[in-house]
Amino acid sequence: MSDPILLRDDLGPITTLTLNAPHSLNALSTPMLLALSAELQQIATSTQRVVILAAAGKNFCAGHDLKEIQGYRTAPDQGRAAFAALFALCSQVMQQITALPQPVIAEVQGIATAAGCQLAASCDMVVSTDSARFGVNGVNIGLFCSTPLVALSRKIPAPMAFYLAATGEFMGAHRANELGLVTQITSPGNLHGKALALAQTLAGKLPSALALGKRGFTAHNAADLAAAYITASATMVENLMQPDTDEGITAFLGKRPPNWA
Repeated sequence: MSDPILLRDDLGPITTLTLNAPHSLNALSTPMLLALSAELQQIATSTQRVVILAAAGKNFCAGHDLKEIQGYRTAPDQGRAAFAALFALCSQVMQQITALPQPVIAEVQGIATAAGCQLAASCDMVVSTDSARFGVNGVNIGLFCSTPLVALSRKIPAPMAFYLAATGEFMGAHRANELGLVTQITSPGNLHGKALALAQTLAGKLPSALALGKRGFTAHNAADLAAAYITASATMVENLMQPDTDEGITAFLGKRPPNWA
């Protein structure tokens, strides 16, 4: 039997969810998103106090599963519906994290790119290694990171978020810390220990106060979040329906430069 795609470990009041697909750089495939959604739904009504979102292997998350996306191109109408369903599910998971009563800490190593950066930015706090890199660089393969920008632009200044999405550049952990995405930086060997120490600090606070505080903070800091995801998801679908985007993703998967006119 294959290992579960998502692991859960409860240490007292602290739950660690670990993306467990290192072979795909922990891509947010439909099975991964469904597993995350199910666990978050259960945790939301539980007595757990803090959630750590971690990842197996050398990298946090490389975003959506491009092989899955390309597999949806069986027919234009079917592809459009499949793309729309994928981004609706992803947007749902990101909003579940935001709506969760418990604080959520992302534990990031390696790369957090595209929807992987979105996942980290959707969390309340981010603890990363000093060598971690963050990006919303889908534009490099012809797919502008519209939905990842919804979360990222709520953590760092909007012009910088757009700059990263338009240029496809990565930013290092220290720059991400300066801009407000990363909360704490540590060495690779101390990553989980650092995240766990922060989680233990939070777990020692009054749960009802943290839940009320998070809900209030989200309300005044992320107005119209759901509407933003609906608009951005539609933009992603339109982008994916373009032939040049198909070529960009196919070229990336084939490890060659795209043949764009």
